[in-house]
Amino acid sequence: MLSDSSTAGQSHDAGIIIQAWRMPISAVLRSTQVVALNLCMLLLVAEWSCAASQLVSVDVKAVDRERILKAAAAALALEPIAITTFRAKLSEGGPNDFYSNGDYWWPNPNTTNGLPYVQRDGQSNPENFVEHRRCIARLRDAVAALGAAYKITSDDRYAAKAAGLLKVFFLDEQTRMNPHLKYAQAIPGVSSGRGTGIIDTLHLAEVPMAILAMEESAQFPAEVFTGVKKWFRDYVEWMTTSKNGNDEGNAGNNHAVAFWLQVAAFSQLTGEHQKLAECLRRFKEVFVPKQMGNDGSFPAELKRTKPYGYSIFQLDNMTTLCQLLSTPEDSLWKFQLPDGRGISKAMEFLYPHLADKKSWPHKPDIQAWEGWPAREPCLLFAGLAFNEQKYIELWKKLPADPTSPEVQRNIAIKQPVLWVK
Repeated sequence: MLSDSSTAGQSHDAGIIIQAWRMPISAVLRSTQVVALNLCMLLLVAEWSCAASQLVSVDVKAVDRERILKAAAAALALEPIAITTFRAKLSEGGPNDFYSNGDYWWPNPNTTNGLPYVQRDGQSNPENFVEHRRCIARLRDAVAALGAAYKITSDDRYAAKAAGLLKVFFLDEQTRMNPHLKYAQAIPGVSSGRGTGIIDTLHLAEVPMAILAMEESAQFPAEVFTGVKKWFRDYVEWMTTSKNGNDEGNAGNNHAVAFWLQVAAFSQLTGEHQKLAECLRRFKEVFVPKQMGNDGSFPAELKRTKPYGYSIFQLDNMTTLCQLLSTPEDSLWKFQLPDGRGISKAMEFLYPHLADKKSWPHKPDIQAWEGWPAREPCLLFAGLAFNEQKYIELWKKLPADPTSPEVQRNIAIKQPVLWVK
């Protein structure tokens, strides 16, 4: 038997039901829509949370372990490397001064002595003096491999060998390279050295990353670390105060980007925060607004006789600046102009043509067309930054060690494990 209070409760409930039936149809529909909308929002939040928890990742140590250890084993057997081993006959500098010739300059066919040299854009002269460039490339290859091997194994042998190579190349009085590039990319009969030659040390940008990876090793002497830091500080000072450096740093194309990438990498080692801040400013106020097109391309590179290779080179270096300089508080990966231009736009432009070179809408390069693309760092860095799996998958598929000399010298990063956490 129900009590009086239960009966009263039933009457109350019945009243509510009667009132609900008396509600206008429109009100009922609105209530249903609100419930449905809330459910959709909950589903979207759940989907977003699931996606956020599934961030793209790649174990670069595992991917590259075999090639790192193979390269490091070869580096352990190397004799010391020094530019003083190779004397440049046409150089106006001394034996410790780096020298190279402008790539696209050839003997003049209209003069008996071949002077002054004349330009053939995009066509590298195979008779140019390149031995000092090769020394830098060999040193970078060796020290980067040794630094990467130390990072994945903590084996002090690698750090000890790297310290020895660095000491000979940068510090020993008889064999050191002087910290300037006054005589780089000289043009016989025209110039003893030009600002454009500063791009010849781009491969050294990876050396600070290797040094920082080995700094804690007991077999990496403190005096070598201090001495090499001073060399890079002196070099950056020359870069940013000399006429040649001023010319190069203010170029309107890939040369300026490569210049400030070097300043950024070297200043990471030396701890020069003002220089790093200037690199950040250049990216935001110069490179994106003045060098990037509305579609994410780099028009100055598309005008060249090797537009594909130059576009890749430029994007690699732009993304490497993002990788070096971005912080949680100030991320160049997220930086965009009001019109949408930024590094994500540049990746969207070039990625389809890295995945399928046949889709490239411009003329093919007149040199090294078959060698591109290789395993470009832009794919790895942007893939991680933008959580974009297709970038990572393409990075894994492309050749890590290209055989074309032209492609080799236009990729600044040999050991990406040094650049990622």
